Amino acid sequence: MTGDVPGAGPTVLVTGGSSGLGAAVVAAVAKAGGRPLVLDRRPPADGVPWIECDLADTRAAEEATRRLAERSGGLDAVVTAAGVDVPGRLADVPGETWERIVAVDLLATAAVIRAALPWLEAARGNVVTVASTLGVKAVGDATAYCAAKFGVVGFTRALAAELAGAVGVTLLIPGGMSTAFFDERDARYRPGPDAALNDPAHAAAAVLFALSQPPGCAVREMVVCAERETSYP
Repeated sequence: MTGDVPGAGPTVLVTGGSSGLGAAVVAAVAKAGGRPLVLDRRPPADGVPWIECDLADTRAAEEATRRLAERSGGLDAVVTAAGVDVPGRLADVPGETWERIVAVDLLATAAVIRAALPWLEAARGNVVTVASTLGVKAVGDATAYCAAKFGVVGFTRALAAELAGAVGVTLLIPGGMSTAFFDERDARYRPGPDAALNDPAHAAAAVLFALSQPPGCAVREMVVCAERETSYP
C-alpha cells in the first residue's frame, strides 16, 4: 500500500476501527494513502466513513458491510479487528455475555468477510483476521475468549485454503497491546504495571505488510507481540 494522495489507494474495511488495534490500522491505512472504512458502535477518527453497527448482530454486520462497499465503489481488503472479552469463570459469566463474546469475536468475523467476498474476489483483494495469543494457548477464566479466538484460527486457516488463488488471507496473532481493551476489567484481570504490552501501531504495521503483498503471494500467519510477551508460546 503506497501513495501520496489520501484516499487514492486501496479501500480497506476495518471492524472495530474506532479504538485499539482497529484505530491503529485505520490510521496506518490512511497514512499509506488508502481509504479506510469502519464498522463500529462508536465513531472513528474524523472524516473516516463508517456505519454504526453492533457486530454481535451478525445479519446487521453483513448488511452494513454491503452498504459500505456499495457506497465506496468496492472493497480491496477487510481487517477484522473488533474484539471484546469479559474474563471470569464459566459459572460466573452470564450466558448472554459469554455468547456475545463469541458472536463479536468469531461469528462477526465470518459474517463480515462473507458479505465482503463479492467485492474482494472482484478486486483479488486481501483479508486479515485478528486472533490472539489466546487463540493458540488456553488459560483459565477465558473460556469464551479462547473459544472465539481458537475459532478464528481454525476459520482463517480453512478460509485460506478455500480462497487460495482468489483472495489473500492472513491470520494475525497479536499479543497483549497497550489499548483500552483491559480498562473495564476487574483489577485481577488487568495487566500489571510491569506487563510487556505491545504498541498497537506495531501490529498495524504488520497488517499493512500483509495487505501489501502482490496477487499470488500471501503472508499466511503472523505472531506480533512484545519481546517479553508471557502469553506466547
